[in-house]
Parts: sequence; C-alpha cells; structure tokens
Amino acid sequence: MGTEQKVAVVTGASQGIGATLVKAYRDRHYRVIAISRSIQPSDDDAVIAVSGDIADRKTAERAIVEGVTRFGRIDTLINNAGIFTAKPFTEYTEADYAANLGTNVTGFFHITQLAIAEMEKQGSGHVVQVSTSLVDHAIAGVPSVLASLTKGGLNAATKSLAIEYARRGIRVNAVALGIIKSPMHPVETHAQLDALHPIGHMGEMSDVVDAILYLESASFVTGEILHVDGGQSAGH
Repeated sequence: MGTEQKVAVVTGASQGIGATLVKAYRDRHYRVIAISRSIQPSDDDAVIAVSGDIADRKTAERAIVEGVTRFGRIDTLINNAGIFTAKPFTEYTEADYAANLGTNVTGFFHITQLAIAEMEKQGSGHVVQVSTSLVDHAIAGVPSVLASLTKGGLNAATKSLAIEYARRGIRVNAVALGIIKSPMHPVETHAQLDALHPIGHMGEMSDVVDAILYLESASFVTGEILHVDGGQSAGH
C-alpha cells in the first residue's frame, strides 16, 4: 500500500459509535487504527486493531507507531472513547473520578499529542472529540458533573488546539451529543429518554457518523462544537 491513502485513528472502536465509525471510514477507503480495551484482531489488512487502555500512554504510543510503520501517515483522529457515570455529586467515588479523568481527559491528551505530532510532519490533519450537550445544558434528574467536568475540558481544548494549529493545516472540532440510541439503553427507557430531546426522540449512531463525516470534509470549519442532540442544547 502506498502512503497516499489516508489513515484515521478511532478510539473506543470495539462497539457502538466507534465500531460504526471504523466501518464508515473504511467505506471512504481510509485505512484505520482502531483502539479499545476489548477489540479483537481484524481480518481486514487495512485495519490495525490495538488492544489497550487509552489512558495508558503506552497504548497511544503503540497505536501511532504501528500505524505510521504500516501505513506511513496519520490524517484523522476521532477521540470517541469515553465514560459517563451518572451519580449524585456527593456519591462519586475516587475510583469514579479516576476512571472518568483517565479515559475522557488523560486518554485524549496522550493520543492527541502523538497524532498531531505526525500530522505536523505532513502539514495537514483533523482531530474530532466526542463530547456531550450536558456541558452546555444540564438536565434535572440527570446528574452529570464528571461528564461536564471532563467533556467540558475537551470542548475548551478543541477551541484552543484549533487556534494553535490553524496555520499548520490541522483542524480540530468536536461533536456534542444528546442521548444516542444503543444497546446500553433498555427499550423500556426509550420513551423517557426520547422526551429529553425537543425533537422528540433519541439520536441514532448514523446521526453521529454523518456529523463527523461532515466535519471531515468541511475544510473551512475548525474550532467548532457541533451539537448533535435533537435541539437539547438550544433549550426546552
């Protein structure tokens, strides 16, 4: 394979939105580095499956080194890996705090630092964070301080990185999500979750993928926090 074919890195890639993104980027003929603690080896020669904790810098180093060694470049990074722990603030444990910061912030820091260093070499690249609309629009009955603390930090970092690297050909954006329909939400909860969105229903994983692929091709868009939340952040 030549090095001209683009390469995307996707964290949290073993299931849900991450797995859907891996397929979407392959459909666009990108080669993909897919990272997750539970990911299985791929039988696709254009996919490198990297098993490990994204909060561990060694996982990030292994992913980038293997990707550059095999594919020659890094073009896109999707920071999809994330933890959401819904508890009253006073009930969070030290383990909850460490887990959320580890995956949502530390993991972002390590893989993004290493990926941008590679993007700088070619003078182009794109980074996308997966965030939450709860940062902008807290909901009574949905305790979310750790999500707001960590994902709010990613929103701020998105804008800072976008400005720092704008003249180096590297764009940085985020998608802030409402509740996305997935197996983690039992069918009996759907009506209640649908009602949290002004549009009247939860999002689909395809809505998230469509938004990220839009950002991928939107060469004049950087520093954007794109809300994919059924109107949640606009109000009720």
